[in-house]
Amino acid sequence: MIKKDYPTAIALSKQALVKSPDYADIRIFLGRLYTWTKQPDSARQAFNQVLNKQPDNADASLAFASLEFWEDNSEKALEYVNSGLKYHSDAKDLLLLKAKILNDLKRWPEANIELNKVIKADPNMTEARTLAARVRENSSKNKVGVNYDFIYFDKQFNDPWHLVSVDYSRQTSLGSIIGRVNYANRFKTNGLQFEVDAYPRISSIFQAYISGGYSNNVGVFPHYRAGFSLYANLPASFEAEAGFRYLTFGESTWIYTASIGKYYKSFWFNFRTFITPSNNQISQSFALTTRYYYGGADDYFSLRLGTGLSPDDPQNNVLIGSTNYKLRSNNITLGYRKAFKSLNILIVNLGLDNQEYKLDTRGTQVDLGIGYIRRF
Repeated sequence: MIKKDYPTAIALSKQALVKSPDYADIRIFLGRLYTWTKQPDSARQAFNQVLNKQPDNADASLAFASLEFWEDNSEKALEYVNSGLKYHSDAKDLLLLKAKILNDLKRWPEANIELNKVIKADPNMTEARTLAARVRENSSKNKVGVNYDFIYFDKQFNDPWHLVSVDYSRQTSLGSIIGRVNYANRFKTNGLQFEVDAYPRISSIFQAYISGGYSNNVGVFPHYRAGFSLYANLPASFEAEAGFRYLTFGESTWIYTASIGKYYKSFWFNFRTFITPSNNQISQSFALTTRYYYGGADDYFSLRLGTGLSPDDPQNNVLIGSTNYKLRSNNITLGYRKAFKSLNILIVNLGLDNQEYKLDTRGTQVDLGIGYIRRF
């Protein structure tokens, strides 16, 4: 473990500056050392000396703005970060710090603009995506959404299915809470389902997912459903999740899930599996999801390739456990998500499922979905 000997580092930096008083990098480092040792006035003097001679020095502007931000002088910090951006308009570190300052000043629409610049330039920067989510939460603690799915079967069922969901989400100090009402017309029968989801924040690394649902229209929906997952933000832009889902249609079904995700440039990749132990055998389903971000955090195209049924898929999770035989299924889903006027989001999905609905008999399922989200 490396010991941080700041007094020695300060002394050595001063000695170096006696020999090379115009060495900007050393003077900036000295200013940072003063910042870390709670000597803000000395740090300001060091940064000012650099900027007086080199007003276009991005590192000095970043260090000075960071100092003022940490000292709770956000207005002053914004001046220095803007000064740096005047010469380096695409500097990601300066743009990210500006977004943090604007968030602190409760100027959320402006913070969102800066974050979109950072994410577009470097989709791999998970700190920017995390802050973008926080900015959206701060700027619009409420969210309503509506979705409609039309599902057509060429063989398996004579009539198409219709699914509608309406949800309301509220950001709290502990995390988001979502209430949802689902309507479905399946098997020529109408049904309603009521759900509550929560995403409590545990730490800067961990977040949980807790979900529960009830319906009195068994068959159209599961009678009960529940879920729990633990999410982790890992180094090198990786994500991981592990948890379970529970469904009951008279008999209970426990399903276990795990996933791993990764941001790479403008792409996000996620591989997920669901494992269902039953009747001395194990059923598995797999899904690989890819997103391509062409703009901000809510602007992307998606592609999902999967096998088997997912308990998180309301379109056909009622078919889970419908037979003891492990029926085979392959599916592909294309998605489009677009934010407009900052607080509005449009979602369009098109899915194709080639499913074995009884032994050695396959049919095709087509799902067209459209949704709208409004933040306020």
